[in-house]
Amino acid sequence: MELLSEYGLFLAKIATVVVAIAVIAILIVNLTQRKRQRGELRVTRLSEQYKEMQEEMSVALLDEQQQKLWHKAQKKKTRLEAKEAKARAKRGEVTPLTKPRVFVLDFKGSMDAHEVGGLREEITAVLTLAKAEDRVVVRLESPGGVVHGYGLAASQLQRLRDRQIPLTVAVDKVAASGGYMMACVADTIVAAPFAIIGSIGVVAQIPNFNRFLKSKEIDVELHTAGQYKRTLTLLGENTEEGRQKFRESLNETHDLFKGFVHQMRPQLDIEQVATGEHWYGTQALEKGLVDEVGTSDELLLALFEKHEVIGLRYQQRKKLLDRFTGSATESVDKLLMRWWQRGQKPQL
Repeated sequence: MELLSEYGLFLAKIATVVVAIAVIAILIVNLTQRKRQRGELRVTRLSEQYKEMQEEMSVALLDEQQQKLWHKAQKKKTRLEAKEAKARAKRGEVTPLTKPRVFVLDFKGSMDAHEVGGLREEITAVLTLAKAEDRVVVRLESPGGVVHGYGLAASQLQRLRDRQIPLTVAVDKVAASGGYMMACVADTIVAAPFAIIGSIGVVAQIPNFNRFLKSKEIDVELHTAGQYKRTLTLLGENTEEGRQKFRESLNETHDLFKGFVHQMRPQLDIEQVATGEHWYGTQALEKGLVDEVGTSDELLLALFEKHEVIGLRYQQRKKLLDRFTGSATESVDKLLMRWWQRGQKPQL
């Protein structure tokens, strides 16, 4: 018995030391990350990737002898280009731009639209150096979410429009509700044939546990200052007056949504399309919700010939705790997305 007691005490000491070391390590990591909270902007030269892919395909179709000759010529060309670049660098010369640029941004929105932080940084970066001949393509995917989050995201895209930088939004899968609020800011909307477009409406649902609590003889008190500080609640007894006020708020939000879409796309018959329904890409084209039918890949390949295509992505450095919780949050978002899709469209 004494041996077990001593062994238990020994394990407790070891556990205490391990926990103390873990706490110190977490504190050190957090302090280090506070000094460099700002994320980083990653630039990808998509034009070079397309060019390499094009060359790989061309070479693959040559016979063995032709491939050898091509590789030999390519090595010579690379050496000459490196030599010229080195000479220009010594002379302090900057290589002039020969093509206008296309900045490609990706926005895959969650329910709370927290990705708008990265979008803000990316657009700010574009605005610091974009010329009149440049343009922006946003590859957008979102079923919508909270009003204030997607309202801010649309406002970020509006910054490009205000500076008269041509903006194209490409939708391969879904741009519905708040997602379409963002898309309609663009000068041109390109949607894949079966992309989900529209859903110009507002929805809210609140479960109420008041009757259950009453059956368990549990009282809930809610005190407010202001007649409509709370209209519907989870636990309290909801009134018809509160329900009416809640519906009025939804209708007001819907009117603001419709007004915004009509302002961005005045050619739309807003009353016809603002019913909360969604349409597939080809149907959306007929209704004027989009301008072209096609995929983002087709769009970028077409631009590749005459433009320098550059991908921009802002990545926020995650704290240690966020790395553990982030994957769980992402899983919940994906689950909500699947539920939304199952309820809104037929399955194939």
